[in-house]
Amino acid sequence: MAASTARYNGLADWYDERFVQDPNSHQPGLLELLGSGSGPCLDIGCGTGRNFYTIRESGREVVGVDFSSDQLRLARTRTDGPLIEADAANLPFADASFDTAIAMWTSTDLDDFATALLEAARILKPGGILVSYGVHPCFNGPHVVYNEDDNTRLVHPTYRQAGWHEPAPWWADEGIRRRIGMRHIPLADYLNAFLRTGLALEHFEEPEGIPIPHALAVRARKI
Repeated sequence: MAASTARYNGLADWYDERFVQDPNSHQPGLLELLGSGSGPCLDIGCGTGRNFYTIRESGREVVGVDFSSDQLRLARTRTDGPLIEADAANLPFADASFDTAIAMWTSTDLDDFATALLEAARILKPGGILVSYGVHPCFNGPHVVYNEDDNTRLVHPTYRQAGWHEPAPWWADEGIRRRIGMRHIPLADYLNAFLRTGLALEHFEEPEGIPIPHALAVRARKI
């Protein structure tokens, strides 16, 4: 299933209220993964600017791209830096343009996550850092049911079903899955997509916050 229009258009206000309660906070472990730096940092799939504060706190300057003009409408309230409506799989930047790039919570939305990673690697300068942080392929996604009462997860056999998932009976009625839909990348495919970039994989992390990790983070460097 390919998106002819941005899936988040018309949902930016709902998304921001649900997921960006405090724009002046860091997602667990993100600032440490980035480390200190300088110069422009490309936020790929920047959404409403949830991570602009972290980019600035790391010493860098915000440059954002997103496919949704509606998301960018709110993002513009959080930065004076350049924000561009663009496809992550076809970034409008020359080779070796950035020292740093981040891709946050994009793997379940993009039609071609592997190509987006190749694009991220292309725009990095030698020595540049990519931090990708998002849905844990094993413990999060369209195949998983959350039980918030006891912090357990039920994993359905659809784990091996890569690609776009149609709504399933176990999806929550008001969650992001019902509103947006969801793409799944099994763990092996996810890791192989990073290997194909040619980047040196420096660090993997399952950020803390809940007993069963719902996120997986990767830091890689262009050599």
